[in-house]
Amino acid sequence: MSEGRVSQDASPSDLRESPSERHANPVPSEADPAEQQASTEARGVSPVPQDAASTTSPRSARQGANVHAWVELLRLPALFTVPGDALAGAAAAGARPTPRTLVAIASSLCLYEAGMALNDWADRAEDAVDRPHRPLPSGRIRPAAALAAAGGLTAAGLALASTAGRRPLAVAGALAATVWSYDLVLKRTPAGPVAMAAARSLDLLLGGVAANGDIRRALPSALALGTHTLAVTTVSRHETQGGSPWAPLSGLATTAALAWSITHDDPTRHRQPGGDRQPGRDRKPGREWHAGQDLHAGGDRKPGADRQPGRDRNPGRDRRPGRDWQSGGDRQPGRAAASAANLVSLRGALAAVYAATAARPLFRAALNPSPQLTQRAVGGGIRAMIPLQAALAARSGAPVTALLTAALAPAARRFGRKVSMT
Repeated sequence: MSEGRVSQDASPSDLRESPSERHANPVPSEADPAEQQASTEARGVSPVPQDAASTTSPRSARQGANVHAWVELLRLPALFTVPGDALAGAAAAGARPTPRTLVAIASSLCLYEAGMALNDWADRAEDAVDRPHRPLPSGRIRPAAALAAAGGLTAAGLALASTAGRRPLAVAGALAATVWSYDLVLKRTPAGPVAMAAARSLDLLLGGVAANGDIRRALPSALALGTHTLAVTTVSRHETQGGSPWAPLSGLATTAALAWSITHDDPTRHRQPGGDRQPGRDRKPGREWHAGQDLHAGGDRKPGADRQPGRDRNPGRDRRPGRDWQSGGDRQPGRAAASAANLVSLRGALAAVYAATAARPLFRAALNPSPQLTQRAVGGGIRAMIPLQAALAARSGAPVTALLTAALAPAARRFGRKVSMT
């Protein structure tokens, strides 16, 4: 046998060295480094340094985990529901979006994320029992860091609002106070859902005052958005442990009522025939409006003389130059009627999207009010704010604003699948 031939030909010293040499210096697997690199390049594979994984992977993994923890804490997918507040508020106030509208959006984003961080800081003890995977109870983010982030974001939101004027700063201050009061005091009281609804309504009004519009005209839209928020917040009070089906059923009733009111109520028909002059805006010096007379630049208008037979205009349209962003700028009767019909169709379609987005998960939660289905109903209610904002803008006669707002919905749905909004 081969073992016998080896024992006869080899010396005892050779037999003692062979096993150790095989383990310490495996000759068959060794090759010249240049030959290994040439062989690797010939196969089309880039050589990887042996210490690359040990030096970079742990650090990048820690950084990625830290970033994901903050994304989860701040619920970043829910940010897509915020810009529509200011846009719908500007449209409802009868104003065109301006650079100050962008400032209002930035302020709203900061205050919204401040509320998210403060919410988890206030709920850290409860989350340790019901949702230990959250960033704070799991130890991925320190509670002090979350509280500091809430304070910093609040200060940033107020600072941004101050650049838009005193009125936006006043509304943003009321919004910040409502957010902190809700998270620290009112959340577990019967006034909690009302406080959250007030916060969303104030966010919409912030967009109206930032665009220098009439805040009184924006109140119906603010009330509609606040009503939807009230229903969603009421359902969310049972998202960790489930509950009775009455909260989802009330949410379904609220969704149906809001969709019906959006499609049947037209605030533009209540405007005065003299055009949309934005009564809430400051007048230029020397310009006074009373009894149908315009005394600007020395010109007098006799009462009733600002209309000519056959030249009556659509009372729902804006008269000032450059305002064709609302309901079209064509004054021809035929095209104006077509534009109005298209606006009605757009408003109805957006209202239907809103109803479908909110109603389907609410219906499932009503049939089975488990924690999982209740959380999905809350997430659907949050996403439904986008088509609701778009429908409110369309109802106010701003189709371009409505379409821009509705375009945020796919992104919210896509990123909402990766990070929970609740």
